[in-house]
Amino acid sequence: MDPTAHHFAVTVSDLDRAVAFYRDTLGLDVLSEFAVGGEAFATGVGIDGASADFVHLDAGDARIELVEYAPEGDDRPEGHLNQPGATHLGLEVDDLDSVYDSLPESVEPIAEPQTTESGTRICFLRDPDGTLVELLEL
Repeated sequence: MDPTAHHFAVTVSDLDRAVAFYRDTLGLDVLSEFAVGGEAFATGVGIDGASADFVHLDAGDARIELVEYAPEGDDRPEGHLNQPGATHLGLEVDDLDSVYDSLPESVEPIAEPQTTESGTRICFLRDPDGTLVELLEL
């Protein structure tokens, strides 16, 4: 496995307000805007009925992903991706199924790899400290 960084994400409660801050205050350019939903996405992120609006920002050698989830995470326990302030590390891999099959038993993914509406294959898991890591195959 030879993963490369894909994005660093921040879940926000108001996407327009967050984009204005990162774009206007910090000077990051908007690279793309999109929405993702559907059963595969909800299963992949481990949140029933989840959908989300995304904005990717150019941070030089890194991409910052701002995401606003529906449903919002106010009533969710800590540690879910749809809570404002939640973060995760996204790592792109060439063959998600192979990586998934080689995970040690001590690593418990949120769900098996899922193919989202956008065609991206995703699988979320936690590192030893509980930080969420998204493995994705484009």
